[in-house]
Amino acid sequence: MGLFTKDIKTLNDLFVHQLKDIYYAENRIAKALPQMIKKATNAALKEGFELHLTQTETHIKNVEEVFRMHGVAVEAVTCPAIDGIIKEAEEVAGEVADKQVLDAALIAAAQAVEHYEMTRYGTLVAWAKRLGRADCAAVLEKNLKDEKDADAKLTALADAEVNRLAA
Repeated sequence: MGLFTKDIKTLNDLFVHQLKDIYYAENRIAKALPQMIKKATNAALKEGFELHLTQTETHIKNVEEVFRMHGVAVEAVTCPAIDGIIKEAEEVAGEVADKQVLDAALIAAAQAVEHYEMTRYGTLVAWAKRLGRADCAAVLEKNLKDEKDADAKLTALADAEVNRLAA
């Protein structure tokens, strides 16, 4: 089902579709993070990616919980956006020989992922509330908070150390 097909008739349909999208994205990210951990040379960056992998596994469980709470089957729909963001990250990381520049590139790639997730979770939270599903919104808000926190930590690491070393 494409995003703007006649299968989506209501806000609830849109909510469920977006939930399937973020479920795919979180699983895709969980598969990509170990490679980013392996490539990172900055100890704090490596630790941050390891922590975020653990958080991503929790995010997957949280999204599965929202599916159950909302009474729909756990299912993913392919998300070309996250596939593209991850593909670009893999290409950039594969082309950088200088390890300090590589760390800066990895942060930029990770922030692209975080920003995608923040937009999706922000939308899902708003829709869940509009649909009268404060329970679902509360679970999704946990994921949104983690994504915002991860983005802030990446920015702080880039500003404090990684970008300076890459320059």
